[in-house]
Amino acid sequence: MEDLCSVAAAIFQLWMFVVVFFITLPAMFGLSLGVTGLYIQLLVQILEWATVRIQRGRQDHPSPAVPLQTGIIERAGGSMEEQMGPLRCSQPSATGEFCLSDAMYFCKKGLESIVDDQVTQRFSSEELASWNLLTRTNQNFYYISLRLTIIWGLGVFVRYCILFPLRIALAAIGLSWLVVGTSVVGFLPESRAKNWLSELVHLTCYRICARGLSATVHYHNKENRPQKGGICVANHTTPIDVVILANDGCYAMVGQIHGGLLGVIQRSMVRSCPHVWFERSEMKDRHTVTSRLRDHIAAKTKLPILIFPEGTCVNNTSVMMFKKGSFEIGGTIYPVAIKYDPRFGDAFWNSSKYNMVSYLLRMMTSWAIVVNVWYLPPMTIQDGEDAAQFANRVKSAIAHQGGLLDLAWDGGLKRGKVKDSFKEEQQKMYSSIIVGQNGMAAPEPSIQSEADPQ
Repeated sequence: MEDLCSVAAAIFQLWMFVVVFFITLPAMFGLSLGVTGLYIQLLVQILEWATVRIQRGRQDHPSPAVPLQTGIIERAGGSMEEQMGPLRCSQPSATGEFCLSDAMYFCKKGLESIVDDQVTQRFSSEELASWNLLTRTNQNFYYISLRLTIIWGLGVFVRYCILFPLRIALAAIGLSWLVVGTSVVGFLPESRAKNWLSELVHLTCYRICARGLSATVHYHNKENRPQKGGICVANHTTPIDVVILANDGCYAMVGQIHGGLLGVIQRSMVRSCPHVWFERSEMKDRHTVTSRLRDHIAAKTKLPILIFPEGTCVNNTSVMMFKKGSFEIGGTIYPVAIKYDPRFGDAFWNSSKYNMVSYLLRMMTSWAIVVNVWYLPPMTIQDGEDAAQFANRVKSAIAHQGGLLDLAWDGGLKRGKVKDSFKEEQQKMYSSIIVGQNGMAAPEPSIQSEADPQ
């Protein structure tokens, strides 16, 4: 029994030696030994081989195709007026008045939304064209070959028995050092030394946490990285977005005060760095939030603010409406586009289905996190442009760079109903068609109606 304990102790010491000296220390200095790169290359080769085997199996055993994120129906393009045109062409005299065939357009749009609406599908996991050997990303897997099944079993062993304990240890080290380090730095008087130490602690701990996720991040156009006194806005897929961005630079976080472990981390972080945390009652007061953010960016020595204007996580395929509040503050906006590689794991956090702990466990048992980050040139509001138009312009730039769909829908529809203002906008569009197509003005009111004293 003593010999067994001695062997176990020796294995544990060796394991901790590897964790500390071959992973943690290189991560602290932003160095890489190349192990993760070799691991990713090996994964790519295995997944390509598995794809070929699956394609051969489908040829031998045909099965119904799984619908992809492109949708299961074909939608007609164009404006409301253009789509109504073919329905009205049978009645050319219908211009300027209601036509019964118009009801078919609204019925068609309603059925399209019921079958495959553009909002709901953005809050479910992205479906892959081929299986990536993760059980949870496969909907209709069937036995194909013994070799593929063995590879899948070996993958389960590697992910759960080797990588998962390693990632848990790294995450625990990174978070504990973050809490202790920021708490100690918080006792120092305000000075440049304190700010330098705070940034060093944050950057070091986030790098360790990134290694705990086996994250491989490719940063593009680093010359456009956010500067102090500015606002960094990015599309939002997962809470890990913070770790991915902070792995390359320090930011001041903006968010609501939480309880539990997250609350402990927030309270320790704000002691050393001017993060902007709000009470729940303050978050509902737009003027209070705007005022505090303006005060932050007015000090050009403070870290850039990191904001996700979508307000919710979207499934790595699209960018939804940016809330205009972030663009009413003023200052320089630094857009950032984030795109995860879905082959190695599903980074999207479906908060209505998984809590934070369950989500992080899924991430730590995936193959890896591979992501591209593009720093876009800084943008400022133009003359004659309001905050909403500025937000849409920034959103379009991020979507274009990241290869994401640019959607006008509000991410709040994930849990809420369509706003009355959007319904009124559709009603106005249809009213303009009834009054007159091709920009025809509404008929002038009759003399009788103008002279009517009532």
